[in-house]
Amino acid sequence: MSLLIDPPRWPAHGTVFSHLVSDSSLEELHQFALALGISRRAFDRDHYDVPRERYAEIVAAGAHEVSGGELARALARSGLRIAARLRPERLDPALRKRWERTFPGQSELATALLSKWSQEHRYYHDRVHLLAVLEALDSLCGTQVSEQDRQILELAAWFHDAVYEGQSTDEQDSAQLAGQCLQGLLPDHTVASIQRLIMLTSTHQPQAGDLLGALLCDADLEVLARPATAYQRYTQAVRAEYAHVSEPDFARGRSKILRELLDKDQLFGTAQARQRWESVARSNLSAELEQLSTQF
Repeated sequence: MSLLIDPPRWPAHGTVFSHLVSDSSLEELHQFALALGISRRAFDRDHYDVPRERYAEIVAAGAHEVSGGELARALARSGLRIAARLRPERLDPALRKRWERTFPGQSELATALLSKWSQEHRYYHDRVHLLAVLEALDSLCGTQVSEQDRQILELAAWFHDAVYEGQSTDEQDSAQLAGQCLQGLLPDHTVASIQRLIMLTSTHQPQAGDLLGALLCDADLEVLARPATAYQRYTQAVRAEYAHVSEPDFARGRSKILRELLDKDQLFGTAQARQRWESVARSNLSAELEQLSTQF
């Protein structure tokens, strides 16, 4: 089986919905939905929500009817399922809890930042990415970073893509926003350190001996070393953020970025990140580059 749909049993907006998934690839799922005129807005990270009145049409077009349990198990086996904790209704509480530990008493600033990370045009640079960077820092920092430096790192993570418009000035604008928001709340030298780290995420090239820079850059690039299906989800999300760019132009631009990454002596700056992620990341990048070469 490949394209699966469960019975329409999920109530919302005055009707009931089915879940439409692929246990093969997100690309197959998106192409199937596009052919049927199903809006991309109906896509919820690993499935499309489709109303009851379209159920028979979708089955006739080739989707296999399965129970809700069978669909969930097939999606989980495929590696394409999004964990419940990464669902929108779970993300904000989890991120707010983390923020309160990082910067207690500044809940209004957390609200403002989460609003930015939740903008509709974000498919990859969203709250899931923010949480992934913070969790990667958890994994990498250990006891080698002081409490003060950990706050600097985490605030840099919160602000590093706070401005995201797909422009070359995004990191600069994010650093400027951090300065505006944190001025007077933290010492000037601490704010400057946060801004410096944000700017590093535009190149991911910290200087030798810059531990904080290496940690943030490595956490930001952790996505490159995910299992193949999760990496595919990442590349699909990046493509969605550049939907306005033609396929050949996107392939050329993306290929340039991938070659620059692969040309580096090492993708990750810390020893623990290189040990865990370097080999898998290079394999993922090479496979994507080969696939893109057929598109221009």
